[in-house]
Amino acid sequence: MADPSSYRPKPGQIPDSPGVYKFRDEHHRVIYVGKAKSLRQRLANYFQPLTSLHPRTATMVTTAASVEWTVVSTEVEALQLEYSWIKEFDPRFNVKYRDDKSYPYLAVTMNEEFPRVQVMRGHKKKGVRYFGPYAHAWAIRETVDLMLRVFPVRTCSAGVFRNAASAGRPCLLGYIGKCSAPCVGRVAPEEHRELAEDFCDFMAGRTGTYIRRLEKQMAIAAEDMEYEKAARLRDDIEALRRAMEKNAVVLADATDADLIALAEDELEAAVQIFHVRGGRVRGQRGWVTDKVEAVDTAGLVEHALQQLYGEESGDAVPKEVLVPALPEDTEAVSAWLSGRRGSLVSLRVPQRGDKKDLMATVARNAQQALVLHKTKRAGDLTTRSRALEEIAEALDLDSAPLRIECFDISHLQGEDVVASMVVFEDGLPRKGEYRRFQIKGFEGQDDVRSMHEVITRRFKRHLAEKDRTGEWGPAGDGEVPVGGEVPAEDDGRPKRFAYPPQLVVVDGGQPQVAAARRALDELGIDDIAVCGLAKRLEEVWLPGDDDPVVLPRSSEGLYLLQRVRDTAHDFAIRYQRSKRTKRLRSSPLDAVPGLGESRKQALIKHFGSVKRLKQATIEQICEVPGFGRKTAEAVAVALAQAAPAAPAVNTATGEIMEDDGGTTA
Repeated sequence: MADPSSYRPKPGQIPDSPGVYKFRDEHHRVIYVGKAKSLRQRLANYFQPLTSLHPRTATMVTTAASVEWTVVSTEVEALQLEYSWIKEFDPRFNVKYRDDKSYPYLAVTMNEEFPRVQVMRGHKKKGVRYFGPYAHAWAIRETVDLMLRVFPVRTCSAGVFRNAASAGRPCLLGYIGKCSAPCVGRVAPEEHRELAEDFCDFMAGRTGTYIRRLEKQMAIAAEDMEYEKAARLRDDIEALRRAMEKNAVVLADATDADLIALAEDELEAAVQIFHVRGGRVRGQRGWVTDKVEAVDTAGLVEHALQQLYGEESGDAVPKEVLVPALPEDTEAVSAWLSGRRGSLVSLRVPQRGDKKDLMATVARNAQQALVLHKTKRAGDLTTRSRALEEIAEALDLDSAPLRIECFDISHLQGEDVVASMVVFEDGLPRKGEYRRFQIKGFEGQDDVRSMHEVITRRFKRHLAEKDRTGEWGPAGDGEVPVGGEVPAEDDGRPKRFAYPPQLVVVDGGQPQVAAARRALDELGIDDIAVCGLAKRLEEVWLPGDDDPVVLPRSSEGLYLLQRVRDTAHDFAIRYQRSKRTKRLRSSPLDAVPGLGESRKQALIKHFGSVKRLKQATIEQICEVPGFGRKTAEAVAVALAQAAPAAPAVNTATGEIMEDDGGTTA
């Protein structure tokens, strides 16, 4: 625990201007990012007596080891830079809203020659129009099915589109009138794009104008006694109205707004957003977050706005944003939103009428989401905490192992020997920290020696990281000047192998555990516990003990250790299989520079096999389309230098398979 006075800036050193500041820990990792109208006034608040600080703020400043800042010219720039840094550094003490699921969007791929309507999740792509998000994908499909009658836009995949074009026949939707069949040229690309644009206009809320236009066309057709056309238009209007009825009118027609509501307690906060377009609720989404920093409702609203609109632009940012409380820098946030939209955005708290009533509905949804989250998480937290406590008690650890790393070795009869490292933090997998190793120190099958090598390599890198950051240096060594620049390599991003675990688990028994402990001892590391989990009886082995620790079969601690071990085992097997597959698919032609897959396949197709290709002359290779003499000579040299491949064996019959497809006894 650091003393904040040890890195407190000197009086007058901090500028009295807008800016963004970063607190870093002893490893130079960024742990908190904030912004201020006046850096001097804001930072002074962090260096008060610890008893007068909020407990979360006190925890942050005692975890930090330095503070630095960047001066900007306006509060809007400060808001933008704060969002960029939070996204880049992922500081542990900043509130970060995380989706509890990936919400589906209705997307129209306007970046393609023939735009396609489909359901999309995940990151948004450039040139694609998005509508939503929706709570369920089936709701999107029902809406699209109704609208395809009026807007017969392509919905098929690229493969189906190509197959229909090559066969000269459209798919079923083309025959029943729910696709204009651009694949077979029934409509020109320009006509199809116009259909897609009309579809987007209707989904964007411009419904009244389009329906009135269809009604006028229906009346004209009836007057001209074109009754079939009039009936078709009547059915089109009815289909569009049914699609519109799926989203009831909640606000005045043509209202585009996002309503944001919060429900919070001392530890967590839930946010709910209703997306209203054209007066109708077009989508809904929500998040729950831990309140890891001392933040009020206004601060939570500001974080939510950054999360929602930090990556958006244009019409994705509505004309009006309704919130339960205004952020502290309301003018700056409004200017930032207006800049992202490209026109004025109104940010306000609804006071009366339909908007206030709808905000109350959103708030009730937020409250229900928080209650549901707590109901689900209570069991998870209790179970994980009990599992970690049982492991600490069984292994006689000083505290619960919040970070566990597990290692496993995998090979196939001594070939392609690899290892895996998986990480669990607070009882949950941290997939971004998983690592894979190739055994380089020796060849052959020796799990104990492999485990020693992997543990040594992993913790050598950890020690190198500690030494590089100056953690072991004398007082002052490696320190970052207060308010000064940090070296490029100390940019605050999480480093590979930077975090040490409290517990190392190896897949195996006494020999593997002894090898892991020996590797740590050789590196002088004595503050990391080691254990092994043997598959035979699921007993836990500790270094130097002749008898294993046997946890009850119903133990949550044993279940967590099994899950960690099995995850490492699966991760190692997948890596070993990928290496084996790559090795088996290797060819002497891989050594020919500039020879791609297409030309390799052309050679094999022309000669029938690698064996016959080896027997070919340079002139015969030159006969293959795309091969000049220089390339043909390179192929001949590569094949001549290649070692003879082991014969393939038919596992069903035991016969040895020849390269050219024949067999020999």
